Amino acid sequence: MADQFPATLCSTEPSGQQPAAMAVAQIAESALTGEGVTSAVAFREWFAERQRQNVAEVRQVPLNEMPGWNIEAGTGNIVHESGRFFSVEGVDVRLASGPWQSWSQPMIFQQEVGTLGIIVKRLGGVLHFLMQAKNEPGNHNGVQLSPTVQATRSNYTRVHRGQAVPYVEYFQQAHRHRLLTDVLQSEQGSWFYRKRNRNMVVEVEEDVEARDNFCWLTLGQIHRLLAEDDMVNMDARTVLGCLPFAGEGAALPAVRLDEGLRSALVRSCHAESGGLHSMTAIRRWLNDQRVMTEIRTRPTPLNEVAGWERSEEVVEHEDRRFFRVIGVDVRSGSREVKQWTQPMVQPCGQGLIAFLVARFDGVLHALVNARSQPGFLDGVELAPTVQCTPSNYLPGPRPAHLRYLDHVLDAPADRIVFDSVHSEEGGRFHHARNRYLIVELDNGPGRVEETLLDDSFRWVTLHQLAALLRHSYYVNVEARNLTACLHSLFGTTEEFSG
Repeated sequence: MADQFPATLCSTEPSGQQPAAMAVAQIAESALTGEGVTSAVAFREWFAERQRQNVAEVRQVPLNEMPGWNIEAGTGNIVHESGRFFSVEGVDVRLASGPWQSWSQPMIFQQEVGTLGIIVKRLGGVLHFLMQAKNEPGNHNGVQLSPTVQATRSNYTRVHRGQAVPYVEYFQQAHRHRLLTDVLQSEQGSWFYRKRNRNMVVEVEEDVEARDNFCWLTLGQIHRLLAEDDMVNMDARTVLGCLPFAGEGAALPAVRLDEGLRSALVRSCHAESGGLHSMTAIRRWLNDQRVMTEIRTRPTPLNEVAGWERSEEVVEHEDRRFFRVIGVDVRSGSREVKQWTQPMVQPCGQGLIAFLVARFDGVLHALVNARSQPGFLDGVELAPTVQCTPSNYLPGPRPAHLRYLDHVLDAPADRIVFDSVHSEEGGRFHHARNRYLIVELDNGPGRVEETLLDDSFRWVTLHQLAALLRHSYYVNVEARNLTACLHSLFGTTEEFSG
């Protein structure tokens, strides 16, 4: 199939074109620009200097030796003396069906809605993203590339009595600018209890100076960095995943299409290409899954969490699996506060996050799983094909959501189209890392069709994911991260030179 989308890039909005479509064109143009106002060499020099200067000393301390934090009498909950930031409490979980119908665990409670925001601006005619080099206490490698603003309400209202959060006013006064993305999204449903962050991308026209820890990059440059381990942090990935990267009537670049993977990706971004299922059918299916999945999560005192042991040092599972709650003391010269202590979640193994993808009539589809997690507000959200920490599971039959684990683990090298290890939220999780994989299935007889047999899975296109991501609580954080990785496959090769 050799054809060509006739739409071309525009620097101004043509008559009759919707602003959303115009945004898609600008984002696509930036994704295809491999060198911006900051050259690759200049970026490496800048980032290396940030790594040298933004050094943090993080050491584990006993949970009962964290100044500013209290272990609540009676409940054992770990709370901040201000009543703000977050707490660690227990939950009791009940499921109507499944291999595990009840369990208890610690969870992070954070009622505040955080802001994850990126400022974008056209520089040299191309959209650039203002990214931050940030050292989070949970990052195993120190500095990673973060959004312009990554802060809780307690942070930017300065409950910690520290310095002001740079650039936060652009998101507090977003009505003064052009909003490309503005949506509330959930966080990790296994560790956070109903946690939400506001994912925002704000386009500005005024001059914005990049401070020492900030740098202007094109989306194409950021996409290249996504291929590197532990370079682009989770908060940046989730915002990038929410970008309006696809849509109806969008002016994507004029590219000559063939039978290649990237051409299938371009088609997948066009609503005109259709999909195996209509958007109406996908929403109806997801609502059916939510109705059929009975999950009840009830907050309980941390002291009453069954199966978990508590010492002065940690809270951990009796089998030494899943995760631990630890305390850390942090000293950093580059943060709003120079020294603090806090509890953190420390997983007991590296996780695996994967999309299986396949082409149907030349259009790339990703296989999503309607998955329940105890921390979700709506019980069920769309997750990657595989989302697990393999070491958490004992030998024996696998639960339904791990049906396609072997498809990922046994994938031949020539079928793996994305493979990178990324850190999770370094502000709450200590050395939490997942291997992010995108594996393309062979379209041979039986290889793809067999994945249609399980009703908790569905094939969706990128334009369908983009439509769902305009709304809250449809797509979980792991799938949003993988969506950003999928977008990065556009690349900057000759195939896209037009």
